[in-house]
Amino acid sequence: MDIFVGVIVGLIVLMILVVAHEFGHFIAARRNGVNVLEFGIGFPPRAIAWVKDEKTGKWRKLKRLEWDKTGITKAVGAEDKKALKSAKNREDDKKIIQKGLIFSINWLPIGGFCQMDGESAEDSRKGTFGNANFWKKTKILFAGVAMNWLVAFVILTILAWAGMPTFLDNQFTIEADTRTDFTPVQVKAVSDDSPAKKAGFMTGDFILAVDGTEVKNGSEIIELNKDKAGEVVSYKILRKGEEGCNCDENLDLSAQLNPANSEYLLGVTMESSQSLNHSTWSAPIVGAGLTLQLTGETFKGLGQLVWNLISGVGQQFSFDGATRESGREAIQSVGDSVTGPVGIIGVLFPSFTSAGPSNLAFLAALISVSLACMNVLPIPALDGGRWFLIALFKLRKKHLTKEIEEKIVARAFIVLLALIVIVTILDITRFFR
Repeated sequence: MDIFVGVIVGLIVLMILVVAHEFGHFIAARRNGVNVLEFGIGFPPRAIAWVKDEKTGKWRKLKRLEWDKTGITKAVGAEDKKALKSAKNREDDKKIIQKGLIFSINWLPIGGFCQMDGESAEDSRKGTFGNANFWKKTKILFAGVAMNWLVAFVILTILAWAGMPTFLDNQFTIEADTRTDFTPVQVKAVSDDSPAKKAGFMTGDFILAVDGTEVKNGSEIIELNKDKAGEVVSYKILRKGEEGCNCDENLDLSAQLNPANSEYLLGVTMESSQSLNHSTWSAPIVGAGLTLQLTGETFKGLGQLVWNLISGVGQQFSFDGATRESGREAIQSVGDSVTGPVGIIGVLFPSFTSAGPSNLAFLAALISVSLACMNVLPIPALDGGRWFLIALFKLRKKHLTKEIEEKIVARAFIVLLALIVIVTILDITRFFR
């Protein structure tokens, strides 16, 4: 059940992040005079859609007949029949009947899209993306990236105020305005016939102290137990009462630990504790600083992956067996470090969802930063790659034709899809390890 809920939550969060990215493109396009044909949540087939009349500013529900080429003439009236007959393709049909912005909600909950008029750099018609100057194209292409960074900043700012989980070494914070709360270590399970069972430990108990020493995480408890193996140890326990009643108990339990060479000393399985940092006036600063820190760590991780892959492949050509083995380990580390859609939705989201809303929000911010960083890279199928392609031809003072642009983007997209398939296969094989 936890996995099912985590998958649903993951799909919703990813869709929101992608829609936010596309909304950045939408705002920038409209502000820079580029017509947007359709802004969609999810991917087709359509569930419902509305069209806005740009002259009156009014919205109306888009008739289903208008979604199909065969029914367009019935939906829009006889006056457009002649224009429809001369239309060369479906895209032309859409421009004839649309006469305004379409907003759609679609059946496939895997993101969203912002379809601009004339997305080819060669298009010279007024109001198209292709007709916009280089600076306007730059703003439109990177607006999605900026929106993802903005979403991460907002999430992390809220977390800084409500309670920021710690995931990074030297995680950015303002010490002068930070209060740290520790979640007590919770007992998840008690072994039968164990010292803990005999002492009266129960699932759900919180361990606050060991022999008078306050503990903040499970490792501290383990170390203190090791130091007192075979001895009688006292534990301060918080036992929560039933929900709705003010009946929490603070208990002192004593357990005769097993000897040092035993299978276990106390006999409990503990849930990892977590510290939450709270800020007040510095919350926006922490949000901005941590967004920058996550961005730096993301680029650093990407650089390390590329280096491991290149060096690992290069070492395979060595005559030295140890060098080749080192290269194989480097390549293996790349496969172990990369997580695709299956791993993110099927593993990360269920575990972070069960860990609580703060952890889930942090994961959403991290993925938002990752989306921003990936779209900055000069990969032709992504925003940064499209900008790089336009800038390269502009710098060379050469004309970027629609055919050249489509060939480059299509080939890059095929490579990207192949990588996604490979990573997905790796994700699936991890489930069966």
